[in-house]
Formats: sequence, C-alpha cells, structure tokens
Amino acid sequence: MKFAEMPRSLPVVGSRLPVLFAVVKFATGFLSINPAYELHRDEYLYLNYGRHLAWGYLEVPPLLAAQSWVTLALGGGYFWVKFWPLLWGSLTVYVVVRLAQRLGGNTWAQLLAGCCFLFSAFSRLHLLYQPNAFEVFGFTLTTYLLVRLVQPDARPRHLYALGITLGLAVLNKYTTFFFVAALLPALFLTPLRRLLTTRSFWLAAGLGLLVCGPNLWWQVSHGLPFRHHMALLRESQLVHVSLADFWKDQLLMCFPALIVWVPGLWAALRGRPAPEARCVGILYVAGLLILSVLHGKSYYALGYYPALFSVGAVWWQATLARRPRLEWMLRPVLLAIPFLLLLPGFPYFLPAFSPSEMERLGHVPFYQKSGATRWEDGQLHPLPQDYADMLGWQELADKAWLAYQALPDSTRAATLIKCDNYGQAGAINYYNRHRAMPAATSFNGSYATWFPDPPARPYRHLLLVGEGYPHDLIPYFQSFRKVGEITNPYAREKGTTIYLGTSPSAALLDRVQRERQQALAAWQGGFGK
Repeated sequence: MKFAEMPRSLPVVGSRLPVLFAVVKFATGFLSINPAYELHRDEYLYLNYGRHLAWGYLEVPPLLAAQSWVTLALGGGYFWVKFWPLLWGSLTVYVVVRLAQRLGGNTWAQLLAGCCFLFSAFSRLHLLYQPNAFEVFGFTLTTYLLVRLVQPDARPRHLYALGITLGLAVLNKYTTFFFVAALLPALFLTPLRRLLTTRSFWLAAGLGLLVCGPNLWWQVSHGLPFRHHMALLRESQLVHVSLADFWKDQLLMCFPALIVWVPGLWAALRGRPAPEARCVGILYVAGLLILSVLHGKSYYALGYYPALFSVGAVWWQATLARRPRLEWMLRPVLLAIPFLLLLPGFPYFLPAFSPSEMERLGHVPFYQKSGATRWEDGQLHPLPQDYADMLGWQELADKAWLAYQALPDSTRAATLIKCDNYGQAGAINYYNRHRAMPAATSFNGSYATWFPDPPARPYRHLLLVGEGYPHDLIPYFQSFRKVGEITNPYAREKGTTIYLGTSPSAALLDRVQRERQQALAAWQGGFGK
C-alpha cells in the first residue's frame, strides 16, 4: 500500500466535540461516586504493585504497577487512584467521537456516538482502578488506527502508533492476545492485507514486541505463571460462563446503545458508511467468536463496542438524510434514547446512592426481579456484590492499626500481619501507608512473592486477618484472642476477624513458610509441578 502525499481534510463542524466529551467524561466521573464507598478490593491489590515494581506480576502485566507507583508518589489519595481509569475513559470517548468524524460524521453523529459511550457500561467501568480501563482504550485506539490505515491519507506513523499501542496493551492485560488473533481476519479480508508486504508493517510489529518484550521474558523466567492464572480462572469462573449468558450479556452491557451499535455492526460488515468501516465489523465478529469458544467473561468484549458506536452513528446520519421528513423528529429521539434507557438501571450502573438507599431500592419489585443484588453465592443481598466490595476496608485497616499500637513498644516491630486475601492485605497497607507499621501480607496471588523471609529473631506477635479456623491455632501461641472485626452491615467482608497471637511456636512459623512456598510453586511452576 502506498501512503498518499496529501491528507484528506477533516470536517470542520463539531471539530471540538471530541475534546468536549473527554472533559465531560473526566469531570463527571468523580460526581458519580457516593462518598460512603471506598476503593474496590481489587484496587488495593493493584496499588500495592507500586511498592514492588517489576516487569510482571502473577495476576496482570506491569503497566498498572507504573500507574500505582506514580499514584503513591503523589500521596496515594482518592483523586489520584481514580485519575487513571477516568483518564483512559476520557481518551477513549475522544477516539470514539474522532472516529465518527473520520467516517464523515457531522455534529449530530458525533454527539450520538459520544452519548452512546457515556450512557452504557463504560460509565461504570471507568470508575474502577483496574486494567480494563486501559484495555478498552487500547482496543478502541487500535481500531481507529486500522480505519485510518485504509483511508487515502494514511501514513507510516499510523502503523507505528498501532504497534506501540498493541505493545502497551499487552503490558496492560493478556486478553490482548485474543484481540490480536481477531485482528488477523481484519487484516486479510480488507485492503489492509497489502500492508503485510511493507517495511513499515514489520517495523511496527518490531516496535510492539520491543515494548512488551520485557514482560514476555519475565513470564518465561518465572515459569509462565500466566498458565496458573488461566487455570484458576477456568476452574473458578470461566467454567460457569455459558454461551447463552455470554451473548445475553452482550445485549445488556451496551443495551442503552443497542439501537446504534447493532445497525452499526451490520453496516460495517457491508462496508458502510465507508469502505474502511468493514475492518471494524470483521474485528468484532472474529473477537466475539474467539471469546465464545474460549468461554471468556462477558466484559472481555467491551473493547470491541466503542468503534461500533461511531460507525452506527454515521450510518444513522446517512439513513436519516434519505428520509428528510423523519430526520427532524428522529434526531433528538435517537440522542435521548441512550440516556432514557440508562435511567432505570442507573443505581446499579453507578454507585451514586448510599448503601442504605440501595437497600431500600432493592425492595422495589422491578429491581428484585433484575437479580442485580445476587452474589456469587446465589443469594440476594442488600447491595450488588461490587458495591459491597467497596465497604468495610478502612474499618479493617483502622482496627488492625489499633491492635498493632496496643502491643508493647519493645516487641511491636517483631510482628507479622498475615491476611486471608489480597483485599484485606491491600486495604491495611493502603490506609496505613503513612503510619509506622509492618506491611500486611498474604499467600493470595502476588502477595506470596512479597511475603517476608524468616527474620533473624522469631516473630513475637502474629496479627491474623480473616483466619477461617482460629480455634485450631490456640495451641500454637502463648496467648490467642480476637482483637477486632468488621461490623459494617453492608460490607462483603462483614464478620472478618482480627486475631492476635503472642509468642508463636517454631512449628507454626515453619508451617507458614511451607505454605508460602507451596503457593509460589503453584504459580511459578504451573499445576502438577
């Protein structure tokens, strides 16, 4: 493919809309969270990465760790934690509206594409500090660059940007490999196949490998812990993902924008509203088929939708232009539909209502039948599980701190704080980050790699958080008693206990180290090794 000398001019009308949508997305994000909620349990784990910089982790690649390091360097406040997902969300909606422009969309089409993004599942996604936010941005930017590469004013820099974007996406989350697999049909079934024989294409591929190469080497040198992570997902979660539920969720996740992305997909597969849109449709079909076969989680597909909003909005523009009598009436209706469809589910899309208000809403028949408050245990609860996972953490951290402060000054430093899961350990470390207190740890996930080696002098105290069988441990301590418990009635961790054990036996400390080594061996050697 030869790159044209002169770029195609962009539409002037509405050229500031991408920036406007980005600003709105960022600014309204902080207004969407009720102050009663704390960080989500996963966020505490990811923030702890910033204290243990490496080229890889047992759960996800290292891009999130770099963001955590910056967040903690800036004090670790709530604003800086939420800054990152809102930044990636703002950049994503910028690309969505920009893509609508590139496909010939006028101001109304750009507004429609942006509204579809703001009023669908992404409103919730970009409130959580997780790798999913950058994943959606990376996939959307890649799709935009694919469209640009088919257009007459394509440049080699678009290929290089695509390579770097995919490299960063691998550093963010390994589901990028599924996306890359879905890219292959989009390359071979569109004019993009001509790029395969160009020097720029292979330079771009080299750039992508250069960016993500250190993490791939880390995986190999640590026994491919990714295998164990996938095995755990298959056993505990993916095995429960049915094909019917997966496709039902595809309709529900972006339901407010259904009237836009469904015709957008059909139009894209036919090369409408422009021939370069075909790669968007092929990418979606290939990606969703791959996730279906592999029993991927429903939200793994979220990154395939934003570009369809752009295509669908421009398709509606062209369709209404052929029906001028309906155009004046349907334009405002189409703009309003995403917002109106979001309204009934708003309390469950965004944590804007307090826990007590959510509990009252849960008694409304409409919400009861929705099953939105059904947890993994199959039971109905006062709050959705994700909301309950954002409560009780500071209470736990403060009570752990008080228990630690109550220890004798002479032996306080010789204390091991061991938690049952990464949420507990991460929350204790986060809320006590400015206090002189040993880091809490666990055998759960990456915490097994951060677990301290046996000290020269044995531990004098053990603070055990979330211990499932405390009474079995009484013989191993000189004294053993409960010193705290999460009492927040809405917290998923309600009832989590803190036990203090004094003068632990050598047998117990040896057992702790053996269990830590077993946890590491499972991750770094895979199952059966």
